[in-house]
Amino acid sequence: MNTIEPRSRELPSRSEMIRAFESRDSSYDGIFVTGVKTTGIFCRPTCSAKKPLVENIEFFVSPREALFAGFRPCKRCKPMESAAQPPEWLTPLLEKIEGDPSRRWQDGDLREFGLQPDRVRRWFKKHHEMTFQAYSRARRLGTALGQLQLGEEVTSAAYEAGFESLSGFNDAVQRLHGTAPSNLRESRTLWTTRLPTPLGPMIACATNEALCLLEFADRRMLETQLKRTQKRLDAVLVPGENDVLQAVAEELKKYFSARLQTFSTPLELKGTPFQEEVWRQLLEIPFGTTTSYAELAESIGHPKAVRAVARANGDNRMAIIIPCHRVIGQDGTLTGYGGGLWRKRRLLDLETGQLVLGEELESSLARAGRFSLSPH
Repeated sequence: MNTIEPRSRELPSRSEMIRAFESRDSSYDGIFVTGVKTTGIFCRPTCSAKKPLVENIEFFVSPREALFAGFRPCKRCKPMESAAQPPEWLTPLLEKIEGDPSRRWQDGDLREFGLQPDRVRRWFKKHHEMTFQAYSRARRLGTALGQLQLGEEVTSAAYEAGFESLSGFNDAVQRLHGTAPSNLRESRTLWTTRLPTPLGPMIACATNEALCLLEFADRRMLETQLKRTQKRLDAVLVPGENDVLQAVAEELKKYFSARLQTFSTPLELKGTPFQEEVWRQLLEIPFGTTTSYAELAESIGHPKAVRAVARANGDNRMAIIIPCHRVIGQDGTLTGYGGGLWRKRRLLDLETGQLVLGEELESSLARAGRFSLSPH
């Protein structure tokens, strides 16, 4: 094992960031912020304000760096707030849904709740890639499937979950899972949610017993990993939360605030025997250190299986928690990482105290009238 040596923090290339900034690419929210030299304001990549000339913009790895460079946060896109955190105006509605997933919501119900349906619809399309009504139906469906797996009859499960007819329930299950509800009785429920982090949103999946997947939402392999996880666990994927997902969300907040080094959320490792052996060894890499693929292969008793170890490392479905980001090249250079090499660098910086990404720091810097550009 090697102690991580200090290195300069890395961002995507300037051309890549310019492209993301000009196209308002939401996958870069949390990856960089943009300072506008002519106005002294810094923004998210997704800010809806008129775009300045590229020669007048400067990129920063975090809001903290932009603040220390003398820029102030944009009032329109609010870059000091967590990018994927639900806004205050939406939080009461989300709490209502979780409290009673069986409720059928109509536009009139939203208006009575003090919300504009179009505003709610836009937020859900942006953050969940589905309308609010589709999300609500999926939550009802998940509740019904959970009841089925507890032994409830199909008809009772459908009506208790808020479906108005058995045929409607059957059609919904058929569209989503390609089979009849009764065929899913033995399947496990894989609850899925989106978790905000300072490095961009992550997708988390868990049964009621353990975490099964944690990946950055923009990873190219995400859809493949979701399908593999469903198949290996014989599970049905439904949106929602449970105690396991809430626990890992809290642990991630502590990790990014430099208050946690070892995760305790239970994990369900489902892979080939060789993959599982590699993943368990990854869990043994101490916080604040790195190892190489060759050293990892040696540690599991397969010194010649360096490429196979690298593939198993790449197939890891538990980003951050199973710390594949701590594996580097034999010469000390950063090598492939599903979440992007710049994320890998940021995670290593965080673990050596060179970078703090937590909410507490950002909120303290954002206090009006209480921020000084002097670090002293």
